[in-house]
Amino acid sequence: MALTPVQMLVMILAVALGTQITRWLPFWLFPEAKDPPPLVRYLSHVLPPASMALLLVYCLRNVSWLSAPHGVPELLAVAAVVLLHQWKGNVLLSIGGGTALYMILIQIVF
Repeated sequence: MALTPVQMLVMILAVALGTQITRWLPFWLFPEAKDPPPLVRYLSHVLPPASMALLLVYCLRNVSWLSAPHGVPELLAVAAVVLLHQWKGNVLLSIGGGTALYMILIQIVF
């Protein structure tokens, strides 16, 4: 089903409005002059590690631990991400370096 130009415009405006509201809402609810509520402070401390753990589980969910190469490339890439992040503290370098190492390992080494 093809959309009319008016329907496309309304859809684009709705998506743009939804995007802008989600960008501005935290600043409206928690202005810089006020301290955030304790629950928000708590969540700001626990959600980043929880998100990282969830991503780690998601990335390793299909690894075959019982057949060769027994998850070695994945574990080496995870170790590289951790070490790079501990060394430089740069997220882009950590993710890029781990991804590059993983690609090299699965394409050339294993």
